[in-house]
Amino acid sequence: MANVVRAALVQATWTGDTESMVAKHEEFAREAARRGAKIIGFQEVFNAPYFCQVQEPEHYRWAEPVPGGPTVQRMRELARETGMVVVVPVFEVEQSGFYYNTAVVIDADGSVLGKYRKHHIPQVKGFWEKYYFKPGNAGWPVFDTAVGKVGVYICYDRHFPEGWRQLGLNGAQLVYNPSATSRGLSAYLWQLEQPAAAVANEYFVAAINRVGREEYGDNDFYGTSYFVDPRGQFVGEVASDKDEELVVRDLDFGLIDEVRQQWAFYRDRRPDAYEGLVQP
Repeated sequence: MANVVRAALVQATWTGDTESMVAKHEEFAREAARRGAKIIGFQEVFNAPYFCQVQEPEHYRWAEPVPGGPTVQRMRELARETGMVVVVPVFEVEQSGFYYNTAVVIDADGSVLGKYRKHHIPQVKGFWEKYYFKPGNAGWPVFDTAVGKVGVYICYDRHFPEGWRQLGLNGAQLVYNPSATSRGLSAYLWQLEQPAAAVANEYFVAAINRVGREEYGDNDFYGTSYFVDPRGQFVGEVASDKDEELVVRDLDFGLIDEVRQQWAFYRDRRPDAYEGLVQP
């Protein structure tokens, strides 16, 4: 397996319907494949608007089964067509009354490797997610993909260091963080938290944000998606804060071992001293 992985992410504006939104992401993926990318990830609940700006039962219509629903099946075909690993965030219905904010990881041959369910669910103005989603119960999986070991952490999760660390302990080399975050009091954290997580856990992070305003609220999604390396340095430029964009970058996975040998954070952990961290 090559040490350098060409990776992609997409920040997109909402088109107004699922069919055109999925079609737009398919075209972005095909362009990424033409540019040599071997993995691509999309934004939080990529095939729908960010409906959590309101609390209305009509928005349960965006949910679908995983992996048997139409969007994941279409993304499996896309993965086979392009030969890319695809990280697919969707609104999952497991059974009646059981809904999750989920990301499916599809390998380059179209096989479904598994899914991650968002653990930390916000319930604040403009982000009424507890109305829709149960907390994730599927652990912290790291998927052995065609490009390496890939994990997922979703949006609000990024404020909690424990999951970042568990993904590192589980072997992640690259963690996708699909998000929907708007300008406001925490906007400055966007370029602080994920680079800090990449440093603390010594892996690459793909930070993806939606862009633009949508019809269900006042949230102004500000894009600025990026890749960051295990030293906390941006890989290339940060994306636009106003326009949708396909970001393609070369990630040197050899840097992971180099940094871990130099900084040795995993060696110097003290799990024997951390018991109090998990007390309620």
